Amino acid sequence: MGEGDRLRDYHARRDFGRTAEPRGRAAGREAEPRFVVQIHDARRMHFYVRLQVGDVLKSWSFPKGPSADPRDKRLAVPTEDHPLEYEEFEGVIPHGEYGGGTVIVWDLGTYEPLSHDRRGRPVDFAESLRRGHATFRLHGRKLSGVYALTRFRGDGDAEQAWLLVRKARAGGRGRGAPDPRRARSAMSGRTLAQVAADDGGS
Repeated sequence: MGEGDRLRDYHARRDFGRTAEPRGRAAGREAEPRFVVQIHDARRMHFYVRLQVGDVLKSWSFPKGPSADPRDKRLAVPTEDHPLEYEEFEGVIPHGEYGGGTVIVWDLGTYEPLSHDRRGRPVDFAESLRRGHATFRLHGRKLSGVYALTRFRGDGDAEQAWLLVRKARAGGRGRGAPDPRRARSAMSGRTLAQVAADDGGS
């Protein structure tokens, strides 16, 4: 499936004459896949974790964001694939557009796929997601450590949900999601309120 097919839902939901969100284009692959954590102040405040898989960003919405505590199981709801350029999208999506509200990039960096089968053999990361369990190590500006995404509901899109858990004793800094209204962008240092004021969303 080509990038255009994977981004069909993304394109169908947006009027690029109104929103500054990227359309998506062909891009060379980095040596290591990328990830981004964005905070989105829309009808409800939520976090997004997006992982590069091939030439798109696989995306999950989190009401509370990632946790540093391995005892926390954070609910994750999959959303449509996004273009790789969305990694650096920060700004105001106009009201009336899909996802209208303010977005900041809270963290970004690379990740290391760690998925294995029961015999300890490496499993392709995209395949591990299809199977419903994927493990990876984040190398971000604010987050690092090993996390696992596990699907716990059926295959139907309307019923599908995942859990994100940080692995215990797996190394990395123990930083979790901040108060979203006080959080600062990893790119610009701005808060949601500052981005909303600077970008003049209406």
